[in-house]
Amino acid sequence: MYQRWERMTFIHWRYRPEQVQALLPPQLRVEPFDGAAWVGLACFRMRDVRVPGVPALPWMSAFPETNLRTYVRDARGRTGIWFFSLDAARLAAALGGRGGFWLPYYWSGMSVDVRDGHTRYRCRRRLPGPAGARCDADVEAGVPLVERERDELAHFLTARFRLFSVVAGRLATALVEHPPWPLHHAHLDGLDQSLVQAAGLPAPEGQPVLHASPGVRARVSMWRW
Repeated sequence: MYQRWERMTFIHWRYRPEQVQALLPPQLRVEPFDGAAWVGLACFRMRDVRVPGVPALPWMSAFPETNLRTYVRDARGRTGIWFFSLDAARLAAALGGRGGFWLPYYWSGMSVDVRDGHTRYRCRRRLPGPAGARCDADVEAGVPLVERERDELAHFLTARFRLFSVVAGRLATALVEHPPWPLHHAHLDGLDQSLVQAAGLPAPEGQPVLHASPGVRARVSMWRW
């Protein structure tokens, strides 16, 4: 799949590794940083979604998405992303993500509104449930990170090039190719969410770590074993 991720905001919290490990398949282990597991909401707008050789369709290939994710390592030492949920505003995308890519997609009512550097994300889950799980975030993007601010934590949370899933009982992996994220500082003006709790985790505590980005183009491979 080819796609572009635009108006991205990463919102991350620290968790105790055992809290996150309890929700992972046995083939994967939490990848900690600074002694903690990290759980993140990634709010963004998808554009130009297409398969090779097929043009992007204007209505089908552009929609908001919000992902809930953590960072893991398999028995071979490969690191990547594990998705607890992926909410998409297009029913066809949610069905295709579940049926064709074996990822936990949900169909949700969503919007991404941008005005004067502020981005307003809205998400209300419809199907398959729990209906009403939400993520409403108001974010102000700031100046770009300078080189010294692109530290190990920023790299750990955003520079991810592999996805994991379990397909027919077997661990599968897909590679993701994209240029480095052009990261910006970000300020959270408001957040009302229950996607984290809907995934089976306790509500996050403390101030989250935020990063914003205007976006990147990406290519996602098919699953490999």
